[in-house]
Amino acid sequence: GTLSALRWGRGDPRLVLIHGTAQNAHTWDTVMLALGETPALAVDLPGHGHSGWRSDACYGPHANAATMLEALAGDLKTPVVLVGMSLGGLTANRMAAQAPEFASRLVIVDITPGVTLDKASEIHQFIAGPQSFGSFGEILARTVEFNPTRSVESLRRGILHNAHRNPDGTWEWNYHRAQPDTGSFSTREELWSDIGATQVPYLLVRGANSPVTDDADVAELRRHRPDAVVEVIDGSGHSIQGDRPVELAGLIGDELRRASGDG
Repeated sequence: GTLSALRWGRGDPRLVLIHGTAQNAHTWDTVMLALGETPALAVDLPGHGHSGWRSDACYGPHANAATMLEALAGDLKTPVVLVGMSLGGLTANRMAAQAPEFASRLVIVDITPGVTLDKASEIHQFIAGPQSFGSFGEILARTVEFNPTRSVESLRRGILHNAHRNPDGTWEWNYHRAQPDTGSFSTREELWSDIGATQVPYLLVRGANSPVTDDADVAELRRHRPDAVVEVIDGSGHSIQGDRPVELAGLIGDELRRASGDG
């Protein structure tokens, strides 16, 4: 299937951003506006945004990473700062483990392989809801209910990038909701060993109010990458790019400057 991406700035990308489950490349818009002229690619994961759907509905980190590395190989002239949020973070870990030349630094947003259904229950409840809605008002109401800390305007903009209106006036999410064969999922052990196999500087950014990443996860991260740096963003839930985009952009900007100094 095809892979869609938003290109920011001019010249060879120095930054690649990968969103989380049920999101799309536009989740990074505010972060990219804060970063100014930085040349970047914000990618739609397979089955999300404008990227193609897989017939097997297999959108785990390892399948995603294989698709992304194949699609992006020709686009990137130099190693990039690789930013991944949630599912995109587990995907980024795998990409950096499989293709060490791809990324110069990793920024992982509020995810470790320690995530459980329980920790991510709110996300799963939201995604487990209907695929289609009778009106824009209905899809907006559901989104507002599950994102109490976000402005309605921000959520409205997000829906317009993540859903479409059908000819009959109903609204439908763009991301593929089919149930995959869970036998195709990567195991937790495999996902932790991906992190152990990464060699570039590793930054985990946690949302202070997010239940998705806890202290035990950070301790386990440090077992696999003792040199990992952890930053906590106050006032943010799981989607730090939505809740605190300027703060996240500041951290990514620091990593871009360090990457320039490295090379």
